[in-house]
Amino acid sequence: MAKSQETFNKKERAKKKLQKRKEKEQRREEKKQEPSGRGKQFDDMIAYVDENGNLSSTPPDPKKAKEVALEDIVIDIPRAAPADPDALPTGVVSYFDTSKGYGFITNSTSQERIFVHVKSLADPEVTLAAGDKVEYTATKGPRGWQAESVRKL
Repeated sequence: MAKSQETFNKKERAKKKLQKRKEKEQRREEKKQEPSGRGKQFDDMIAYVDENGNLSSTPPDPKKAKEVALEDIVIDIPRAAPADPDALPTGVVSYFDTSKGYGFITNSTSQERIFVHVKSLADPEVTLAAGDKVEYTATKGPRGWQAESVRKL
């Protein structure tokens, strides 16, 4: 009985091989029937973007095109402006090493960490410690944002 099972499997494998050969030959014939020797035409491969931003095979309608000023294109995520433009940003001192004279402030709104140095304190007699609430002016330094005119609240 095991012998008949073996021959059945051999027959099935032979059938599958023959079927694969036929499919491969059929694909070859279909490729030969195509007008170009290399597959699709260039025009068939072009994709367009319509006015809604979706891909389509037809070119967009030039009547629906809108002019966009170069200044209106925003590449970066704009920073949120404070509610009061005259108000200074506030934050909490997350770390401060008095022996080395520097630390970091975590901004209250954006949760950004900003470097602070003893020389940038508004009042040199004031000492900062972790957990102190402060207000400051942020300036772009060579290594990132730095707090200037830091005042303890």
